[in-house]
Amino acid sequence: AAGGVSAFCIGSEMRGLTQIRGASGFPAVDQMRQLAGDVRAILGPDVKIGYAADWSEYFGYHPQDGSGDVYFHLDPLWADDAIDFIGIDNYMPMSDWRDGDSHADASWGSIYNLAYLQTNIEGGEGYDWFYHSPEAEAAQIRTPIEDGAYGEPWVFRYKDLRNWWGNSHHNRIGGVRQAESTDWVPMSKPFWFTEYGCAAIDKGTNQPNKFLDPKSSESFLPKYSTGARDELIQSQYLRAFADYWNRAENNPVSPEYDGRMIDMDRAHVWAWDTRPFPFFPNDVALWSDGENYARGHWLNGRSTYRSLSAVVREISAASGVEAVETDKLFGLVRGYAVEDITTGRSALQPLMVAHGFDAIERDGRLIFQNRTGKPVADLTRDDLAENDEQDADVSITRAPSAEVAGRVRLNFFEAQADYEVRGVEAVFPDEVTRSVSQNEYPMILGFGEAQGMVERWLSEARVARDVVRFALPPSASKLGAGDVVSFTFGDASGTYRLDRIEEAGVKLVEAVRVESNIYTPRDEIEGRRAVRPFVRPVPVLSAFLDLPLMTGEEIPHAPHLAVTARPWPGSVAVYSSSTESDYTLNRLMEGPATMGETRSVFPPYQPGVIDRQTRLRVRLFDGVLNSIQEQAFLAGQNLAAVGDGTTDRWRLFQFQTADLIEAGVYELSDLLHGQLGTDAFSQNALEPGASFVLIDPAVQQIELSAGLRDIVQYYRIGPGLRQLDDPSYEERVEAFKGVGLRPYSPCHVGSTRQSNGALVFRWIRRTRIDGDSWAGLDVPLGEDSELYLVRVLIDGSIVREVTVTTPEWTYGVAEQAADGAGGDCEVAVAQVSARFGPGPFASHAFVI
Repeated sequence: AAGGVSAFCIGSEMRGLTQIRGASGFPAVDQMRQLAGDVRAILGPDVKIGYAADWSEYFGYHPQDGSGDVYFHLDPLWADDAIDFIGIDNYMPMSDWRDGDSHADASWGSIYNLAYLQTNIEGGEGYDWFYHSPEAEAAQIRTPIEDGAYGEPWVFRYKDLRNWWGNSHHNRIGGVRQAESTDWVPMSKPFWFTEYGCAAIDKGTNQPNKFLDPKSSESFLPKYSTGARDELIQSQYLRAFADYWNRAENNPVSPEYDGRMIDMDRAHVWAWDTRPFPFFPNDVALWSDGENYARGHWLNGRSTYRSLSAVVREISAASGVEAVETDKLFGLVRGYAVEDITTGRSALQPLMVAHGFDAIERDGRLIFQNRTGKPVADLTRDDLAENDEQDADVSITRAPSAEVAGRVRLNFFEAQADYEVRGVEAVFPDEVTRSVSQNEYPMILGFGEAQGMVERWLSEARVARDVVRFALPPSASKLGAGDVVSFTFGDASGTYRLDRIEEAGVKLVEAVRVESNIYTPRDEIEGRRAVRPFVRPVPVLSAFLDLPLMTGEEIPHAPHLAVTARPWPGSVAVYSSSTESDYTLNRLMEGPATMGETRSVFPPYQPGVIDRQTRLRVRLFDGVLNSIQEQAFLAGQNLAAVGDGTTDRWRLFQFQTADLIEAGVYELSDLLHGQLGTDAFSQNALEPGASFVLIDPAVQQIELSAGLRDIVQYYRIGPGLRQLDDPSYEERVEAFKGVGLRPYSPCHVGSTRQSNGALVFRWIRRTRIDGDSWAGLDVPLGEDSELYLVRVLIDGSIVREVTVTTPEWTYGVAEQAADGAGGDCEVAVAQVSARFGPGPFASHAFVI
């Protein structure tokens, strides 16, 4: 292939151009041959080259001017060495169907009958017969296609691919067959169906090339179409077409090349659209032709539908029933769930009710067929047998109105959108009762399809109130349950479906009234469905926060996580592992955190005092910040964290006022610094660009067992609807100290000198647990035991380290001398936790 090109068409459907006749032939065809040669020189010998002719163009030119001329005008092109295949955009009619039961093809029973459609692939109009005038077409007066002079009727049959392909071609001038054949060599090249397809519209197979598009001058209904949406006819067309030409007996092998007459591997259905379904067709603001989808040629969203007959056969086979007939069962199943382990009968019942078909046992076979309401026999009183079971020949009963629901509802999963549960309802105009029939089916249905179902159910229920009972003689053996009869007998006159037949010498019959128009397909009015907007799988911004206890309800050793993304992917999944594999889901984050970065310096601060001077600027990646009242501020609200990139040195502070100064940028003021023990990190300023996280419910703790504290773990964080290996996931490798276990630093460290030169250092301890109550004499210890680590530093180096169990320590003269203490010195004190170790140190400078 040249640059990835395996096949190339030099043009398509240029019928008006190729049929222009010049003095010595067809000049456009000559130019196309030259074009094919030029393309061959560019693409090389391995690329297949052809022309996609219209189905009424490929086989020849018949001027229809009374001359009797027949030209195989494209044969010079088809025979050219640069051409590898005969391309046909194949939209040949596959039916000639009309409404009603009196038209010429009505004996086939249904336009959906696959046998009927396949009979017209190499038969019917364009093969066996043609209409010589519009009047003849209206009356279905069919003229046979014949060739009395030369016995070659295939010359006039555009559907006769087999004979066109397998015979030499002789032009006819003035009706006279020329002795010399054209350059075409029989069976020398394959057909490619460069296009074939059918619109999803009523009677689309009558003219598969027709489509509806209000914006196009070529917008036409197929012949005798009502214009109703019909996806079943599109599906049956494709099944009939592909099945027929894939059969070996219909598609012979060529002796001239290694292949069949039609290369079905190169049969291209029109149209598969690369635009994403269901955004196309629903987003008409982006794609204006979405309005044409309902009755168009598109396969998007339809290609996965199953035929009702195939689903029924599958369920029957799974139940061990192989002797079934579904030739008269037509319908599409968009989606159906059998939710429980159940019987075949139970699995079929929802389908039977929804699609309106019966299961009939006859001659050892189970026959499935659609209800049509069309009678197969006419009965009068003379056709009945005497019935000893009842006084009259015919017993008529009508169910009370109170027993018939006047309102029907159906819940279903909606197709061609987001598969959400929808509901439809039908009600009689004269309904005054509150009787409602509520149904829930595990089916995927179109909205119009579902509406048609409930309307049919409601109509069936009212009509079926009339029940007749009568007897038939044994000679009426051809009638069985499921058959519809036209009954003429006084008040019982009407159309009835035989529901029950009991053999008792005579046939005791119970039948219910039906009306054929109940089963006439309705035009589905489908509005555009709303679909969730597509969210691109963008990476997620995450921040781990190893924080102190804030409410006391947290797990002390587990870290918090803040995540955000634009756009938000719906949820964010956090996977964790102790190795670089075998990840398991740790947490699903349902909402984005309010995150950003500082745009001004976060200065050193003094804790415990409201800072009225600092104006901290923060740019948010997403979310908003709000000012609060002083009472809420003092109660702990508007808590935020700023960090330097480490997980355990976040600085917690509160802000009372948040002023929006430009899009996404806030100026925070009235600050309380160093909250919840983070004042230990107040000495150093943070430069602009520090991480900012608002502490709210979106910031959640992840799962981490106590045994994994301070041990490296692997994390993968990304959109919850994406797989773990999606490129949008980021990997983090972290170990967490468990700052919720970390003691606060002591406060008010001071010293006094004794008369003998010794120094006594004292401090006040703080607690991380229940320290806000004013009821006790002192705050709770919060640790297993009271223990402090005391360090003496000279010129920044530790010269002495001791532990004490009370908040004071004496630095004797002998120890000072041993340490070489003199001049400026420093003492640092930290409370010690049995689980965490020393917390942050509080320092005090002294002079010896």
